[in-house]
Amino acid sequence: MRSKVGCDISKQKFDVALLLAQGKYRSKVFDNDVSGFKAFVAWLEDHASGGLSDAHVCMEATGAYGEQLALFLHDHGVKVSIVNPLRVKRFMESEGIRNKTDAGDAKALARFCEKNELDAWEAPSRSVRALQALVVRLDTLLAMRQSEMNRWDIAHESVKGSIERVIAALDKTIEEVKAQIHSTIDDDPDLKERKDLLETIPGLGDRTIPQLLAYIGRPERFRSVKTLIAYASLTPRIRKSGSSLNETKGTHPAGHRELKRALYYPAMVAGRYNPLIAPFWARLKAQGKPGKVIVVACMHKLLAIAYGVLKSKKPFDPNYLQSQAA
Repeated sequence: MRSKVGCDISKQKFDVALLLAQGKYRSKVFDNDVSGFKAFVAWLEDHASGGLSDAHVCMEATGAYGEQLALFLHDHGVKVSIVNPLRVKRFMESEGIRNKTDAGDAKALARFCEKNELDAWEAPSRSVRALQALVVRLDTLLAMRQSEMNRWDIAHESVKGSIERVIAALDKTIEEVKAQIHSTIDDDPDLKERKDLLETIPGLGDRTIPQLLAYIGRPERFRSVKTLIAYASLTPRIRKSGSSLNETKGTHPAGHRELKRALYYPAMVAGRYNPLIAPFWARLKAQGKPGKVIVVACMHKLLAIAYGVLKSKKPFDPNYLQSQAA
């Protein structure tokens, strides 16, 4: 029986709770940095009944705040499960918990881990980790460049030269990062194979494909296309209760926002040029659906196509996909 450990993560720190016998806990708070990670591993070694190999750490999917900790634990042989925050919220509601604290959330995660069969989180390969960092860096540089361009439009003549030099430096760095992204993909046979498959899908281009490779990782880590759709925060948010409440409000907020954002413009392009998505777009438009609803529906469909191509390891074939849907 593994030692169940709940881990509630915030920007500066993380609270942990090791579930003991008779419903008691051993709790501690660590800094959310490398020194805190090392201290946590040493603490687990001392307090988990069978050491690191016996510990099972459960944390919520919190994006960048928890990613580095999960990687550190995985690399030290600790089983990690990353769960949907909504599942944990519903679990706490079922227990009648009203107060919310970091320490209390860590204890709830430990109990949730004990009462559910949770899959081990699959850490990305080193190449995918490098690609993730490069994709994030490129996004940051492009945002910085756009900010400087916006400043230049309204800048006084006395500072325009300075802004132009900054933009030129950013352009150079952007090209360097793009070259690193391409070499990282091409130097890894698995990433290269997946890139070649995604390139066959109309609507996906040089900007989006590295993002999909970085954010999705191995498609096999998702049990089904529905799991990936939920991961990308593209499942509809539906609220129904009796006869008084029946509404659909956009997509559910829980999920990987960067992956969702990366699909927005490609879905618009696919709505014009992809032989499966273009007629789907036209059909929704004819039904009078709002523009944003149409785009999100096409994002959903485009991601499903990408998953099918990656999982089957076969290039995009609209005739094959149409026959599968029939």
